[in-house]
Formats: sequence, structure tokens, C-alpha cells
Amino acid sequence: MLTGTAWRIGRVFGIKIRIDTSWLIIFALVLVTLSGQYFPHVRPARSVPLHWFLGIITTILFFSSVLAHELAHSLVAIRQGESVRSITLFLFGGVAEITKEPDEPAKEFVMAIAGPVTSVALGGVFLLIWWLTRGVWLSAAAVSGWLMQMNFVLAVFNLVPGYPLDGGRILRSIIWKLTGDIGKATRAASRVGQVFAILLMGLGVYILVDSFRQGEGSLGGIWLVMIGWFLHSAAVRGYEQVRMREILSRTRVEQVMSRNLPWVPLALTLQSLIHDYVLAGLGRAFLVGDGAVLEGIVCLSDVKKVETRRWSRTPVGEVMMPSEKLLLANPRDSLEQVLGRMAARGCAQVPVVEGNRVIGLISRQEIVDLFKTKPEVDM
Repeated sequence: MLTGTAWRIGRVFGIKIRIDTSWLIIFALVLVTLSGQYFPHVRPARSVPLHWFLGIITTILFFSSVLAHELAHSLVAIRQGESVRSITLFLFGGVAEITKEPDEPAKEFVMAIAGPVTSVALGGVFLLIWWLTRGVWLSAAAVSGWLMQMNFVLAVFNLVPGYPLDGGRILRSIIWKLTGDIGKATRAASRVGQVFAILLMGLGVYILVDSFRQGEGSLGGIWLVMIGWFLHSAAVRGYEQVRMREILSRTRVEQVMSRNLPWVPLALTLQSLIHDYVLAGLGRAFLVGDGAVLEGIVCLSDVKKVETRRWSRTPVGEVMMPSEKLLLANPRDSLEQVLGRMAARGCAQVPVVEGNRVIGLISRQEIVDLFKTKPEVDM
């Protein structure tokens, strides 16, 4: 349930840490619950300002624990040669943006189990602090006791064997190892995840109905329904993404690339490019050269960087991406390989080269359109 709006708050081990707007809701709820209910119950003799101070400290430490859980996944991924763009904290916890899925079941297993192991370790640290302070420093004991419980709960919940939870990924890695088929493994783990999500939503509805029957409200029931709905959506989406990757891995660039290459001369002005090529419907990205030697690529996004009043005197050669900086594709590359390289380099289109000859152009939009027009495609 990421909203699409997130604030970057820093970097840890080179990984961007972001906060989604939805995270503010859960932060506020945890803070109010701790300050208004938990600490007044366990430390009733203390002042209200102290309850709120302890609530703030505990809430920050709790979300630091969630961040540590996601960092564990990310650092293992980096150690295994993967790239991690960011970690985002949101309404239902945290998510690490890893550029690609593990290519071996063993890597999946180690990456998945790293999070729960970290949460158990943190729970153990807070357990030790609670044991050392329980008869000496009651406020510290109250803080560490709650954090101990929540880290253990976080570990246990994530170990439920339903995709996309860590336990589901562990289950997938085991089935993947036994069958050698990541598609079957993902389908099985996804179905377990969907069943767990439905049971969670059912439990939430039961609690909600029972609470209304007794004349009470139940925030817990609503939360269980929301979490169950989120997990069910994520489980379905996770399987669809793996299925899409399977199709991409079997589809070659030459099957979908554009062969009608839109070439433009190096000296063509941006104004002529817009009027005679873009507005004429010939494309939004063009190869620059004489049709034999590739000088570069010019895109509509490159033109937009130049002030309109300068278009009439600015040649495409000044704004194009020169050939020496271009990412190139082979016609026999898989779409999965090319998409990965395009994502890493931030490219929207790539020339397809065979020998020293440009034979086509592949764009991210063409690949997206492939799945829009043929959602059941199986090449």
C-alpha cells in the first residue's frame, strides 16, 4: 500500500532510506497507543510528559528495528551481488527495493531468513536489557520489554510460510530447490500466502462483528482485515511478476524490436525534429546518423531540456546521447536481460546491433505494450 509519495531521510550502507506518507499513520497510532495506554498502565505513578517521552523513544526504536530487519535482507542481497536501490517504511512495515530476484534457491533462502534472524537477535538484546533493568530502572524495563515482544512478534509473523512474507520466500526456495522450477515454487508459496491472508481477514471480521455485538469498537479487527487484504494482493502480484519474468526470459529482442528505424541527420534542428518527425507520428526516439554509422540517439525528453526559443538554431547533435555512451542490445538477448540493463542505466530505448550494423530499436514502452495487448502471451 505504497502511496507513491515518499521522503528520503538519509542513507545507510549506501542504501537510500525513505518514508512513505502512509507510514505517518502507523507511526502516530503506535505513539498514541504507547503514550496513552501502555506506559500509563505499566508506569501509572509517572507523569504524562514522561509517558509521551517514553512513547516517542520506544516508537523510534521500534521502527529502527523494522529498518534493521529490512537492512538485513538488503545487506545479504548486496553481498550476493544484487543491487538495492532503497528501503521504504510504509503503513504495513518496510520494503527493500532490490533490482532483481535471486537466481538460485540458496540465495533466496539466505536472503529471506536474514530478516527474521535479525528480529530474533534484536528481541534477545531487548530481553537482556529488560532482565538487567526490571528491578532497577523500571522505565527502561518497560521500554525494552515492549520492544522485546514486538521484535519476537515481527520475527514469528514474517516466518508464516506464505508469500510474500519471509516465511513464504523460504518455502519458495525449498520448493524451488526440490523441483527446479521457480514458477511452480512461486505459485505454491503464493497460494499459501493467499490462504493465510483470507484467514487473517476472516479473523479480523469475526473480531469486528463480536466487538460490535458486545457494544464495543475494535481497531484490532480492522487492522487484521487491512493487513490480510494487503498480503493477499501482494501474494497475487508476486506470482504475476514471476510469471512475467519467465515470459521475458523466453522472449528475444528480435521478436519485439522495431525494424522500421527512424533515422535523422546530425545537423537537423530540434524545431524540424518536432514538426517533421514527432508531430508527424514517426516516433519519440530517433537514431542519429546517415543510416549506416550511428552517431547517437535523440529523444523527446532531450528536446524538452532545451528552451523552445532555441529549437530553431540547435542541432540534434548537441542534445543527443552520443554512440559511445549508448547501451546496445543483441537481437538474441532476452527481454529480461535488456530490461535489467535498461533499468540499471536509466535508459528508455536501446539500439539493437548485429555485427557493426544497427538492425532495430527496442524501447521499454514496446515491452510494456506487449503485455497490455497480449496479457496471456506465452512465447
